[in-house]
Amino acid sequence: MDLTSVKQRFGIIGNDSNLNCALEIALRVASTDLSVLVTGESGVGKEFFPQIIHANSARKHGNYIAVNCGAIPEGTIDSELFGHEKGAFTGATEARKGYFEVADGGTIFLDEVAELPHTTQVRLLRVLQTGEFIRVGASKAGKTNVRVVAATNINLREAVAEGRFREDLYYRLNTVPITIPPLRERKGDIYLLFRKFASDIAAQYRMPQISLDEEARQMLENYRWPGNIRQLKNVAEQISAVEETRLITGEIIKKYLPDYDKSRMPVVTKTSASTEEMHTERELLYKVLFDLRSDMSELKRMMNELLASKRYEEPQEIVGLLPHGNSYPITQTGKANETDDDFYTDTEEVIDDPKEGMTKEKAQKEAIIRALKRHNGKRKDAARELFISERTLYRKIKELGIDKIL
Repeated sequence: MDLTSVKQRFGIIGNDSNLNCALEIALRVASTDLSVLVTGESGVGKEFFPQIIHANSARKHGNYIAVNCGAIPEGTIDSELFGHEKGAFTGATEARKGYFEVADGGTIFLDEVAELPHTTQVRLLRVLQTGEFIRVGASKAGKTNVRVVAATNINLREAVAEGRFREDLYYRLNTVPITIPPLRERKGDIYLLFRKFASDIAAQYRMPQISLDEEARQMLENYRWPGNIRQLKNVAEQISAVEETRLITGEIIKKYLPDYDKSRMPVVTKTSASTEEMHTERELLYKVLFDLRSDMSELKRMMNELLASKRYEEPQEIVGLLPHGNSYPITQTGKANETDDDFYTDTEEVIDDPKEGMTKEKAQKEAIIRALKRHNGKRKDAARELFISERTLYRKIKELGIDKIL
């Protein structure tokens, strides 16, 4: 499914490159069962991404359950997530399934996951590691097969450092991170969103739609929007309902923008080299991971076809067909040994497997060269495929010595 179709289906407005990158990652990871952690400020629309992932996954016909971890009291959250047995506590008049049990075969979205108590974090870690859970008041473990997508507006690294969130759980949830940009960084999308909200409320209440003059539009785009999209929608609804005039000027709109001050316009900050480098490297590693998955799946399919056709009597003949002289373990039954499926369960294991000799720099280098070859050396197209900027691609080409090869 392309981005335009996804945006239309889920009502997502905007063409910001960072937003599009987040959507691309969500679509790319949807076909896997990797855990996803969606981060971003409150009001940016994090709740759409687990829905997109679920709808484009093999689990789309299973249950999708969204849980606001911050809205459930600490005393009952274990029961809500994992269920309870009859008589487990006062008021437990009958056994009850928890969300993880109900969502078996589907997807569970844990919103505000940083609000989970420590005891619940331990239970959640066990589910992620083994697929096992224990109902409150039970002695026997149950099994579930769910895909977990979590979201938070809190910096979990800081929460880990402060002891408020388990480090091992953080790494389990953060297998694939997706960061949603705040509205102030999507300047070109602000007016599009405002116009959509104004149109919706005009149609809902059968009133003329409001419009903005140039000054009002500039003020709208220069405001910092601490409440992000949720605040923008609220402002559009207030103005539509309260103001008699349908042409909104800068003087009018200023009344609806708390603490608006031209001297406090958004400051364009330059990302530090280390932070940018970290994000670039991780995105390239994800690219290598998905390419390796595709290559290995194709290789297994070819080997199974060859074995089924009985054109090769000895396993050694098949081994000779593998690329670069690498061998693939063959059992005595003549079938490929598929016990190495855990190879795909963790990004770091794929990239740093000593048997493959795949260092981080080599993985990045191969991903960039492959992308450049696919696009006949067009760096703009290659950068788009790798989810990085052209400037970053130029820098990586120079750092890795690719410019001397091409």
